[in-house]
Amino acid sequence: MERKNIRLAVVYGGISSEREISLRSGAAIYEALKRGGYTEVSLFDLKRDNLGELLALSPELVFLALHGKGGEDGCIQGMLELAGIPYTGSSVEASATCMNKIHTKEILVHGGIPTPKFITLYRSEVESEQDAACTLLKKIGIPMVLKAPCQGSSIGVRIVKKREELEDAIREVFAYDAVLLAEKFMEGTELTLPILGNRHPRTLPIVEITSENEFYDYEAKYTQGMCRHIIPARIDASIREKVEAMGTRAYIALGCSGLARIDFMLDSRGDPMIIEVNTLPGMTEMSLFPDSARYAGISFEALVDQIVTLAWEKTKEDS
Repeated sequence: MERKNIRLAVVYGGISSEREISLRSGAAIYEALKRGGYTEVSLFDLKRDNLGELLALSPELVFLALHGKGGEDGCIQGMLELAGIPYTGSSVEASATCMNKIHTKEILVHGGIPTPKFITLYRSEVESEQDAACTLLKKIGIPMVLKAPCQGSSIGVRIVKKREELEDAIREVFAYDAVLLAEKFMEGTELTLPILGNRHPRTLPIVEITSENEFYDYEAKYTQGMCRHIIPARIDASIREKVEAMGTRAYIALGCSGLARIDFMLDSRGDPMIIEVNTLPGMTEMSLFPDSARYAGISFEALVDQIVTLAWEKTKEDS
């Protein structure tokens, strides 16, 4: 079968707090596939009550453009697995693992891959925000970063640099989930490493990120002029090699396939540490992954075509 004649559904939208970004990613992917010669492409806006409509389309492959809960966490991947429909990106297991920042960091630690010091705290373990604050001050200390473990696009993230801000931050993060991740805050250069591939992944150029805000938050990511993507990153060759090696190790250890974007911070000595892993990175006009690919000479049309090709290859490898 000629691959570009397959029935291909770009699934976007979804039910998470990142729905608007997903709509932008999906629309960009759809247009790029059409420009790239795919003849039977449809856009499907996933909602809570229309999974049957997606199956009724009988797609031969689904290009996942979802972000956040329900799309990036293994849920839609599991449904597609049951229906026998190939899809782009990582498997159920890898998607679920990487969506959960706590599970990601536990695997990194187990594999000896550097990541900032962290602890987890369950709401059921503490009597109040004040009690939680005492625990975090003792085990992590100021400054720290609090994260809702299963949100994306920096939603549910608070940097705390003053003791008096801590209880409000705890309350805010616990509003997203019954558990929070507390990390030692790292002041330094933020980098991201896009990776393409299945069993033999290859790295794309490292991107250095600067933000007009305190960190690369939702506003900075998706507001024109609020951030800069510096390609190639302004780092020494030795650091570049470390980032690429660490990122590849993490990609393989976490079981990623198709594509992923791995975020790093450089510590005070210039040593890289992995912050988190994104298995369905943004594909909007402001997104990091397409920017890095373009610098490597890969057009957006060629990039989405490679992602489709990797999905087909993975289907053959797993059969």
